[in-house]
Amino acid sequence: MPGYEVEDLLREMAPQVLGALVRRHGHFDTCEDAVQEALLAASRQWPTEGTPDNPRGWLITVATRRLIDLLRSDQARQRREDELTRGSRTEQHVAPPADAPPSGSDDTLVLLFLCCHPSLSTASQIALTLRAVGGLSTAEIARAFLVPEATMTRRISRAKQQIRASGETFRLPPVDQRGERLDAVLHVLYLIFNEGYATTAGPALQRRDLVAEAIRLVRVLHGLLPEDSEVTGLLALMLLTDARGPARTGPDGVLVPMVEQDRSRWDAGQIAEGVALITTALPRGATGPYQLQAAIGAVHDEAPSSEQTDWVKIVALYEVLLTLSDNPVVALNHVVAVAMASGPIAGLALLDGLGDDQRLTGSHRVLTVRAHLLEMLGDDAEARRCYLAAAEKATSPTESRYLYGRAERLFEER
Repeated sequence: MPGYEVEDLLREMAPQVLGALVRRHGHFDTCEDAVQEALLAASRQWPTEGTPDNPRGWLITVATRRLIDLLRSDQARQRREDELTRGSRTEQHVAPPADAPPSGSDDTLVLLFLCCHPSLSTASQIALTLRAVGGLSTAEIARAFLVPEATMTRRISRAKQQIRASGETFRLPPVDQRGERLDAVLHVLYLIFNEGYATTAGPALQRRDLVAEAIRLVRVLHGLLPEDSEVTGLLALMLLTDARGPARTGPDGVLVPMVEQDRSRWDAGQIAEGVALITTALPRGATGPYQLQAAIGAVHDEAPSSEQTDWVKIVALYEVLLTLSDNPVVALNHVVAVAMASGPIAGLALLDGLGDDQRLTGSHRVLTVRAHLLEMLGDDAEARRCYLAAAEKATSPTESRYLYGRAERLFEER
């Protein structure tokens, strides 16, 4: 089996194997280490020796052996190791019974809830989700977030220690906590996608690996909770947003704003799937922020051009979204939509009202929007000043180059 197919298979099986071990033996932190070592062994052996007939059973067996070794090496856990060994003595050379769990489909959902435990910081939730559920190695996660591997190792270790200290068992949270915990899971997956789609640091505009992993994980979640409208909405939002990815940069790598993008390069298949998903989700009860953002994305993606976009509908959707989500980026997007629907003066009046929002202090986004609206108004000198100021604040080199380019173009046109 080619290496890329092995990688895909291992990422699909990672949460299943980890769930099987933790459900049977407990010790989430040690099981996670054991599974990572089993995944590493498979990634080395399977491309050359062939994939086993029962790859999941192979992984569970190898991970179980390694789990026993890890527990044996820790004298403080001697009693638990003895209990595990007694329960696993006849299973060291065959796939354990956990290879065919009666409710294995729930394991990934339980893992997602566990990785997004409320005791963890958002950064730790993201890292642990990518490792335990996504099957990414610590080195891969560190590269994705541009931190040293040692730093990411410590972050993941601390997260596992916090879960252990919380006393959380491997089960779904109580019914009264599931909504809040699911919100945290969706938020983490949304952040992973956003970091991939608009990378906040590093030379690239996008991290395709993170985008693909976020979409894959939301597909898994949607398969587990197909009737949840917000899960459906988040999947639709990711697909509709990612569909525009191929047109976001030109041949020279320069950022291309949506209004100037070649829409023939947008992924029609993803757009059709995203529109179908959000069309299904919206009539099913209460409408949440991910559904509304997906609906906005659908209006953009179905429009033949920027001029033919139904900006009035987008303004209306943003105004509903603002009642549900106190998000400064949503407020800025609403400003742009109002400017497109009613003119730049109306947009600038709204933008002035956001000046006191401390969450936008130091961000290049407000200056970028102001520059765009001033350019629409014909005030090229002030627009150029704002573009230059925004370029200095931008953390993404691709965005910074784009903003400097807009300022230079205005200077040349004067």
